[in-house]
Amino acid sequence: MIGGMGQQQDVDGSDRHSGSGTTTGGSVDARLALANNPATPQMRLYDLASDPSPLVRKAVAARTDAPAQALRPLARDHDRHVREAVARNTSASVGNLLRLVKDADRWVRWAVAGNPACDESVREVMAKAPDKELRGLLAEVRTLEPELAAILVDDVSPEVRERLATHTHDPDVITALMADRTVRVRKGLARNARTTAEQRSRLSRDSAVDVRAALVSTLELDEADLESLVDDRSAQVRLAMATSDLIPPHIRQALERDADESVAAAARDYGRTSTAAPTVRTPRVGHRRSGTGPAGSTTASRAARSRR
Repeated sequence: MIGGMGQQQDVDGSDRHSGSGTTTGGSVDARLALANNPATPQMRLYDLASDPSPLVRKAVAARTDAPAQALRPLARDHDRHVREAVARNTSASVGNLLRLVKDADRWVRWAVAGNPACDESVREVMAKAPDKELRGLLAEVRTLEPELAAILVDDVSPEVRERLATHTHDPDVITALMADRTVRVRKGLARNARTTAEQRSRLSRDSAVDVRAALVSTLELDEADLESLVDDRSAQVRLAMATSDLIPPHIRQALERDADESVAAAARDYGRTSTAAPTVRTPRVGHRRSGTGPAGSTTASRAARSRR
């Protein structure tokens, strides 16, 4: 697909080809400044796209005003940092994104997932990709097409289904995942603010402790469900209630008399030790902090761990 993968250059390293004989002349720093200059003419950007330095080519690849004929060869560049810059470029064509979403380098593929220029054809490739993380990043797209969400509902990976359960806004997807037999998937639903009161009530009676504990920590519940959970058989669930910012004062007061001293102490100490914190998690969009991605995008923590 992309030749020379094993000979990728590190963009932070030295430029073996700097000096004379370049397409634009001058030092690497001078050519890099030219590539970053908004006033640089389009034809000069086209020349810089074939520069010997990966630093220069990456700068061109990141420009949203770069001509299409300059980005096309950069999507096939032997340096993966250059290809990743194209994958993040919101002006990249669908054709380039379709190529890059199948790239041999995972960071290039994951960068495509965070590009708002993706259309349904690119997302369809993602839904069927062998890369579990790529499918997981797709699962976190809240406005995912119903037909693609339906594919992910049956994904072989519980992790992908969990991420879909946590982030989907589709009521049909939520209903389907309520029947999932994997605990971590139902735990994802227990964190989804789009669940109905009836679904939360069902989750409050879930057989898995982790599901009930996640529910009381993340979502507001009806009074009847809270009263039932005060007497939950699991101290872990009751402790999660005692420390949750969403629990009403009268429920926490009841927990101060809990038979488990750690629960009772947590309920009594709540006002002195708690700190306000958001209870609904921000969805991840898979790209690294280095480079430029779409507004509001963050590095997927799971992806970051796999890089180390």
